[in-house]
Order: sequence, then structure tokens, then C-alpha cells
Amino acid sequence: MNDVAFDLNFSFSFFPEKNSLYFPKIFKFSPEFQMTFQLSEKTFKVPVDLFVENRQRLLEALKTKVPANSAVLLQGGVEKNRYNTDAADLPFRQESYFFWTFGVNESEFYGVIDVTTGKTTLFAPRLDPSYAIWDGKINDEKYFKEKYAVDEVFFNDTEKTIAEKLKALAVKNVYLLRAENTDSGDVLTEPKFAGSQDFQLNTQLLYLEMAELRVIKTEKEIDVMRYASKIASEAHRAAMKHMKPGLYEYQLESLFRHTSYYHGGCRHLAYTCIAASGCNGSVLHYGHANAPNDKFIKDGDMCLFDMGPEYNCYASDITTSFPSNGKFTEKQKIVYNAVLDANLAVLKAAKPGVRWTDMHILSEKVILEHLKKAGLIVGDIDKAVEARVGAVFMPHGLGHFIGLDVHDCGGYMGDATPRSTLPGLKSLRTTRTLKDRMAITIEPGCYFIDFLLDEALADPVKSAFLVKAEIDKYRGSGGVRIEDDVIIRAAGNENLSDLPRTVEEIENFMASGGQWTEKDIEHRVSEFLSK
Repeated sequence: MNDVAFDLNFSFSFFPEKNSLYFPKIFKFSPEFQMTFQLSEKTFKVPVDLFVENRQRLLEALKTKVPANSAVLLQGGVEKNRYNTDAADLPFRQESYFFWTFGVNESEFYGVIDVTTGKTTLFAPRLDPSYAIWDGKINDEKYFKEKYAVDEVFFNDTEKTIAEKLKALAVKNVYLLRAENTDSGDVLTEPKFAGSQDFQLNTQLLYLEMAELRVIKTEKEIDVMRYASKIASEAHRAAMKHMKPGLYEYQLESLFRHTSYYHGGCRHLAYTCIAASGCNGSVLHYGHANAPNDKFIKDGDMCLFDMGPEYNCYASDITTSFPSNGKFTEKQKIVYNAVLDANLAVLKAAKPGVRWTDMHILSEKVILEHLKKAGLIVGDIDKAVEARVGAVFMPHGLGHFIGLDVHDCGGYMGDATPRSTLPGLKSLRTTRTLKDRMAITIEPGCYFIDFLLDEALADPVKSAFLVKAEIDKYRGSGGVRIEDDVIIRAAGNENLSDLPRTVEEIENFMASGGQWTEKDIEHRVSEFLSK
């Protein structure tokens, strides 16, 4: 890991020719100021220049597309209470676009970037004096200016503070972020501020530019994601090592959460934990309020654990599948090896210039070949794929972009083809051609879902490929998913996950003596940080 040293003049070696434009000489920092995010000396140190570089990229993207006297205005997230109470629902987590740009952890901030000069200004909420009683020290402008490496910080004292400062910068055009999520349809609405009628407002351009920038990760972003995936891997190892029949699913979820936070400083999870065993492995989004990881784990159950923490808002998303007793049955081996071979085939074939839809089809073919060899299906594999038999066993998409959100933005931008209406393919979260430094999950799966099996067996086209007597032997067994976080590289992909994956590796790991102790994990994390 490369830590960045900062001197008192705040010199940025990675943009030396542009320091005078984007990093004015007004930067003066206290020598003891850390200017990083790091929960403790035992966790990864995230340098503030990750966000400075993101702002530089945004300026480069905008400078030829906006007129003079233009500025970007973004609004951070707002803390919310739980329903009709005064208690915060969860520890605050920043809105992702705002965090990508400024790295600000606190709520109710605004940020402005002057596109012409690169000058960056934060607007902090003016806290009530009682904050010092209940929540701690009230920090001044200098604190936030140094912490986030910006030019100016003002308290948002009056209704028109933002408009007044924009006018002082001679801004006439204000670019606001309005973003619609292509998976959920939810809309992040543009910032509202008093005096906005005095400016020419644009809510179209910024989303297209910022989402595309988030799709391609910087090396500093990848460093953080590498750490998040390392912690996720260690937490999964802990769950595998402590697994034994007779536990409840939630107990393994609890261990995963503990390991992620205790050893990795990951306070937040990137999504709801799926800690499924037995038949629950075929419930794709298990772990929700109506199925809260509450099953008793039986001897021989196949476990499917899809869990990932986030660090400094950057997500991990890893799935392991393994038998509760540490020993695969022959049927479990058939399904597991089908999925593992699909995972490895995609990991090898996915490279810049390859369309993700083709990788999904490849994974289906590999899985169906294995099922045919085991006698569960018959017929020509290409024709089975065309008939969408693959979606009977893998109804979800092969993978998705990952970054500041677990299902990261930009999946249907760029050269993406329209979302398919066909089973399986319609669940793809992106159809784009892969590019260098895209971060994407590879997560093929094979499940025995009664609803889909019965529907396919009643279909005259699909049923011609299915061997009911053999398929029925696998009903109730759940499913297998193997998911890795991968950085697409022209020189060869980087798999950020670090787990035993083959049948032999899993059995040996679960059978080896001793527990996966706190000291074991601490040593492995420390070793990772020292590289």
C-alpha cells in the first residue's frame, strides 16, 4: 500500500503541472494533521488525495463541456431518525456521489467546485451550541478545510449563503446532480438552495459525467477496495472455520460482522447479509425481514454466505458456498464444480473489449455442460442456452459494477445495449463492454428453485432439455454461488477476493486443526497492510 506524505506546503506530485491552477498556495496545514481516513493504526490509511484526484478528474471531464463562469454544486446526505422518534435509524453514511467528490463523512454539507479555477468550497451546517453537550466538540472552518483539502469552508448560516458565495465567484451557470438509478428507478434529486433563480441551472450533464468517472476506478480507489475485500475474505474465513452443524445462521452472520469491524474497522456493511443454509440457499435475496437468517443449520447442509463490509464507503461483495460439516457429498461436488468452473472461465475470458452479456452466456454454458454430464439435462447446449434453460438454474445476472455502492452506477451508460426482456439476461445490471480498471463482481450460481423448475417442466420447449427424475433428486438442496470482486486489467484481471475455492481447498481448510483465532486474523491483516 502506498501512503502519501504531505509537507506543510501541501505539494501534489501527481499533478505537478497543474498545481498552480487547481491547488492554490493558500493551502497551509498543521504538521500534526493526518489528512487521511484511518479508524486506527490497525486499519488501512486512505489519503485525502484520493478525493482531490477525483475532483481533478471531474474538472478535466467538464472543462470543454461547460461555458465560462460555471460551477458544480453538490449536496451531501442528511441524517434521518427512525420513523416517529428522535433516534437516528443507523450511523450516518454519506451519499456516494458527494463522498466520491469530497470525502466528507459528516451530514448536511454542500460542496461547490468552480470549473474555471478549480477552487473548491465546502458549506458546513452551523451546529447549535448544545451539540457540544451531546455530541462533542464543534469544529471550526479551519478544521474542515485541512481535513478535506479544500480552498474555503463557510458555515451555511443564512438561507442565501450558498447563492452569495456563488455570486462572489462570478458564477452564472450552476451544474446540479440529478441521478436516476438504472436498477431501482430511485432518483437522487438535485440540490435545492435559496437564490437558485439567479443562476442558469443544468441537471442533465453532471450525472452522465460523474457516473462514468465512478465506473473507472483510480488506483487509490482500488487500494481501498482491495482492503475492503481482504477484510471480507478474512471474515468469510472466520465463518467457515467456526461453522459446525447445530448453529443458527444468524450466529455466523454475527461472527462475520464482528470480524469485519473488530479487525478491519468496517463499521458499515455494504448490503444485507445473506447467511443461508440448506434449502434457503435457493432464496436469492435471503436474509430480509421475513427470512432473517434464522434457520437451524443441519449436518450436511450446503451453506451460501453472501456478505460484504464496506470501508471508507467502498464496498466489498463476496459469496462463499461450503458444506456445514466441511465435507462435500457427490451431489454437492457436481453443483459446486459447475459454478466454480463458470467463475474461473469468466475470470479468464473477461478483458477490455469483451461485452459483459457474452460473459453471462459463457457462464450459463459452462454450468449447463456440467449438468448435462451429471444427467440433469440433455440436448445441445447452445440450443438450451437459446431456449433460456440456463436461467432456470441461474435466474440472476452474472455480476455488477462495484465501488462506493455495492451495485455501482453506470451499468447502462456508455455502449450498453438495452436491457433484455429474456429470463436471466433481463437481470443483468450491465451490458457494457469491459474497460481497464472497471470493478465488477463475477458471481455465477446454480440453484434448485421449485417455482422455476416446475414452470420449466411445464414448458414444452424447456422441458425437452430437462431430466425430471434427476433434477428432483436435487430439490430442497438450495444452491451454490461463488462471487469474487474483480478489477478488469488489460494485463490480466486482479481478483480481490482471497479464499479457499476448490473442493479440496475448502475441505482442507475446514478440517485443519484449531479455530481461526483473533490472533490469526490480526496477523493476516497486519501482513496485508505492511505490503
